[in-house]
Amino acid sequence: MKIITISGLDGSGKSTQIEFLKKYLESQGKSFYYFHAVQFSIFNRILNKKKRNSGVEKSATQANWFQIQLRKISLLVDICRFKKLVKKIDADYIISDRYFYDSVVNINFLSRNNKTLFAEKFIPRPDLAIYLKVNPEKIMQRERKPDQGLEYLIKKQELYEDKSKYWDIMVIDGEAAKEEIFKVLKSKI
Repeated sequence: MKIITISGLDGSGKSTQIEFLKKYLESQGKSFYYFHAVQFSIFNRILNKKKRNSGVEKSATQANWFQIQLRKISLLVDICRFKKLVKKIDADYIISDRYFYDSVVNINFLSRNNKTLFAEKFIPRPDLAIYLKVNPEKIMQRERKPDQGLEYLIKKQELYEDKSKYWDIMVIDGEAAKEEIFKVLKSKI
């Protein structure tokens, strides 16, 4: 089983590329399991339940020390849960729309630093890790803009670019035509 991950800023085209990838693998007779690390996260499940109950569903752009520590612990737990899940999956591929790398970037953003997290050394290495690089200003010009704003996107882009050097993530120009982006992605599979 191979793990393919696609990371990037909100609005960078991850979901579009995932859909292309799913259709392509189906056409090749390959099976896949869809995984989304942020939705899988225990911390985010609890947090989103609280948000739904309160009627507020805005994305987090700040957190206190305790919330950040809970996210770090949750990341370790989620990595362990994922490793158990992988053993149960009977598929040719795991396709991850966001991955644990995205969780690390989120924690670093909220912590306002770029320190290596203890959990990073336990993240299972994907067979192919992609980062879709898109200019934050272009994302904010789209019809559906992320609610966190431009400053948030700029800071997260800096974190992704710094971290991608250590994680062996392939950077793809996310501003190219979506079909061209997929050609590059498909050539790497």
